[in-house]
Amino acid sequence: MTVLRIGNFSGFYGDRFTALREMLTGGGIDVLTGDYLAELTMLILGRDRLKDPRAGYARTFLRQLEDCLGLAHERGVRIVTNAGGLNPAGLADAVRDVAGRLGIPVNVAHVAGDDLLSRLPQVLGTAGAGGIPTGTLAAHAYLGGFGIAECLRAGADVVVTGRVTDAALVTGPAAAHFGWRPGEPGVYDRLAGAVVAGHVLECGTQATGGNYAFFQEGDVRRPGFPLAEIHADGSSVITKHPGTGGFVDVGTVTAQLLYETGGARYAGPDVTARLDTVRLSQDGPDRVRIDGVRGEAPPPTLKAGLNRLGGFRNEVVFVLTGLDIEAKAALVREQLSDALAKSPPAEVRWELVRTDRVDADTEETASALLRLVVRDPDEQVVGRALSGAAVELALGSYPGFHVLSPPEKGAPYGVFEDVYVPQGAVDHMAVLHDGRRVPVPPPQRSHAQGSGPLDAVPPPPLPAPLPSGPTRHAPLGLVAGARSGDKGGNANVGVWARSEEAWRWLAHELTADRFRQLIPESRDLPVARHVLPNLRALNFVVTGVLGAGVAARHRFDPQAKALGEWLRSRHLDIPEALL
Repeated sequence: MTVLRIGNFSGFYGDRFTALREMLTGGGIDVLTGDYLAELTMLILGRDRLKDPRAGYARTFLRQLEDCLGLAHERGVRIVTNAGGLNPAGLADAVRDVAGRLGIPVNVAHVAGDDLLSRLPQVLGTAGAGGIPTGTLAAHAYLGGFGIAECLRAGADVVVTGRVTDAALVTGPAAAHFGWRPGEPGVYDRLAGAVVAGHVLECGTQATGGNYAFFQEGDVRRPGFPLAEIHADGSSVITKHPGTGGFVDVGTVTAQLLYETGGARYAGPDVTARLDTVRLSQDGPDRVRIDGVRGEAPPPTLKAGLNRLGGFRNEVVFVLTGLDIEAKAALVREQLSDALAKSPPAEVRWELVRTDRVDADTEETASALLRLVVRDPDEQVVGRALSGAAVELALGSYPGFHVLSPPEKGAPYGVFEDVYVPQGAVDHMAVLHDGRRVPVPPPQRSHAQGSGPLDAVPPPPLPAPLPSGPTRHAPLGLVAGARSGDKGGNANVGVWARSEEAWRWLAHELTADRFRQLIPESRDLPVARHVLPNLRALNFVVTGVLGAGVAARHRFDPQAKALGEWLRSRHLDIPEALL
C-alpha cells in the first residue's frame, strides 16, 4: 500500500494559528492532525462549559477551519483533531455550520464515549461509592484510535474527538488507511510503530528544533511543523515540508520521544509500545527513520483524567534590593504572618529567589525576589485578607519596599488526578457523518483475559564504563541533551548522550542518587531511573514534584518544562576525553 503522510498543525491550545494553512500549502499530505488538549486545557474548557453548556471545545480550531476548509477539500486532505475537548458533538455541529456557510461539501464525524462525569461512581466501582469528587468539572477516559478509524473508513473528511490519547490522532488514520484490525497477527507491532510516530508528532515543532537542548545548531526562529511518512509495517520517517524552518535529526526526534514518558513500556488503549525497541537512523537531510518498534497487548484498563477545582490561591512577589536581603525577607515574613494569624490560609509557601548581585550596576540586578503563595478552600482567606495585609506594609516594612504587581483577589486553581477504569466500562463510539453510531469494542486480547499483569521488563545491560582518566568539573549539558515535562503531579526528565563514548559515561554516572544530588527538591521524593540503550538515554520520573498538577501551580515551573535544562546546567566531573 502507499505511504501515508500524516502532518501536525497544532501541539496545544494556542499554537501557531497559521500552521494549518502552512501545512496544506507546503507540500503533499494525506491527513492533518491537531492536538489541542492538555490536563490544564481540560480544566479551562470545563470552566467555559459552566458558563455556557454549548461551549467546551477549542474555538481556535473553528477559526482556522474557516480560513482553510476549502483548501483542504480541494487537496483531498482529511483533518483529525481532539479540539472537541468536552463537547465533540458540539464542535462537529459547528464545523458543519462553517462548511454550510462556505458551501463546501464535507463529511463530518465525531468520536464519543470519553466523558465519564455522569457515570464516574459506576465506572470506578467501589472506589467511587462516595460519589463524584467535590468540584469535579471534567472526567474523561483516554480513548484509542479505532473510533477515529471507523469514522475515516466511512468517508469522513473531518473527524472531531474529545479526550483520546495524543498518539491516537495518528494510529486512527494509519489503521484506517492500511486496514489494521484489532487482534490480527502482527498488529501490535504495527500499531506500536504508529504510536511512536504519533508521540513524535503530537507536540508540533518540538520535533523540528523547538525547545531543543542544542537549538543553536540550526535556525529555529520559526520551525516548520512535522510530518510522518508511515508505512504498512508501522515504520515511519519523520520529516517536514521543504524550505520550512527548524531541522529534523536523530537528536530532535530522541528529545521528543523522551518527552512525558516513563519506562520501557508506553501503554495505551490499543497497544503497549516498547520504547526500548525503537531504532532511529538519519535517512537524509531533515529525515529520521523509526523502525524496529515492538508492541504488546494493551492493559485491561484505560487512564481517565479528573479535573476539579481545588480551592483558591493568591500570590505576592516582594522586591528586595541591595544590602541585608535575608534580614529584609525575614522582616516581611514575620509581618505578614502576624497579619494573617487570625485566619491563616491552609497552605503558605515562601520562596526567596536570589537574583541579586554584589555591587550591581542596575537596580534590577541588585534585587532579589521573595515570593509568597497561599492556598485555601475559602476565597476570602486568600483574597482581600492577603492583599490588604500586603498593601498595608507599603510604608512600614523594609527599606525600598515594593512588589512586582499589586495584590489581587484570590483566583481558583485546579487539581488533576488520574484514575484507571476497565476498558469495557467505557462506551467508545464512532458517530459517523450520516448519523450512524458504531460501537468500538474494547481489545479482545488483553491481559485481563491472560495470565495476569505484564512481566517486568528486565533491566538492560549497561555499556562498558569508560576507562578512568582526567576529568573536568563542567556542566552536564556539554555532553548530554535533556527534555522534561509533566504528567499530573509527576515530572519526567529524559537525558540522552550525543555519542557512544558519552553514553558509556552517562549510563554509569547519572544514577537516581546522583540525580537527587543535582536536583535538591527531588531528594525526599521517589525517583525512578529507566534505561533506554537504543536511544542512549536515561529517563527519570520524579513522583509528586508538581503537587496536584499544573493547574495547582505548585512550583516556580509548574509544568517542569525547564527541569531538564536546570539539570544540564549542573556541574559534574566529566572525563576530559568527552569535552
